[in-house]
Amino acid sequence: MQIHIAPVDQHNTTFTYQFGTFAYSRMPFGLCNAPSTFQCCMTSIFSNLLQDCMEVFMDDFTVYSDSFDACLENLSKVLRRCIDTNLVLNFEKCHFMVTEGIMLGHLVSNKNIEVDKSKIDIISSLPNPASVREIRSFLGHAGFYRRFIKNFNKLALPLSRLLQKDVDFNFDQPCIEAFQELKNRLTSAPILQAPN
Repeated sequence: MQIHIAPVDQHNTTFTYQFGTFAYSRMPFGLCNAPSTFQCCMTSIFSNLLQDCMEVFMDDFTVYSDSFDACLENLSKVLRRCIDTNLVLNFEKCHFMVTEGIMLGHLVSNKNIEVDKSKIDIISSLPNPASVREIRSFLGHAGFYRRFIKNFNKLALPLSRLLQKDVDFNFDQPCIEAFQELKNRLTSAPILQAPN
């Protein structure tokens, strides 16, 4: 989706590159208010369809139903709305009539939510962190899946202590054990299901 920036405001997006100074004429994701503007725009476009046959997150959406025929009907409504509002879809990023798919880093189906195995494979192959920066990065990535790990904060405590101010970086045995345990729990994370 491309949202035009008013000409009077384009100077606020100015940046300098080796070939000159430029300003955006359409809103990029990097601007501070861009995410909320994109979300607001998408919510406005699909307002009467939300929570009935689709969900929206930023510039992504999913269309759903209980049956194939109803899903086709819902998809038709959504695509008609896209045409009516000149919303252009990237066909390479579209997945139609699937029973599960990757959404926001999770494998989602009509029955459950799982961690995205490709992300977990990357995390599980990480060597022991050698700096505070690497600890922060690991905890950020692992923390994204904290709802799949019982007692995440308790397990991560030895690593979290290394992030405190005026603490020397000492990746000792409790840190090694915490790091390995978090990686193990991520690779064997439970599948979450909605209650009946």
